[in-house]
Amino acid sequence: MTEHKRYSQMTEHELRAEIARLKEKARKAEQLGIVNEFAVLERKAIMAAAYLMDPNDFKKGEVYRIEGDPGKYFKIDYFNGRFAWGYRLGGERHLEALPISMLRPLKEGM
Repeated sequence: MTEHKRYSQMTEHELRAEIARLKEKARKAEQLGIVNEFAVLERKAIMAAAYLMDPNDFKKGEVYRIEGDPGKYFKIDYFNGRFAWGYRLGGERHLEALPISMLRPLKEGM
């Protein structure tokens, strides 16, 4: 059995390899129609990608686009590790956490 490292303990190279591995497994699960496994693997890849990003690149109080959810925006209240906690705009003020890898600056990709 291989020893499993936490994403926080992995090097950049290890994280990139893990993301590639997870995306390949997710692609295969999608092709086989295993929707639940696909969703779990996709989420793991998003989490691993968060460890390649610097939380200091994100600012409390600012609004970001949500990757994979077009037209939806997220305002950050605070951080806990690689998660930004805050609220989606335009709906109920329901506190939630998103991995920072899901957030994109408003100006990016417009």
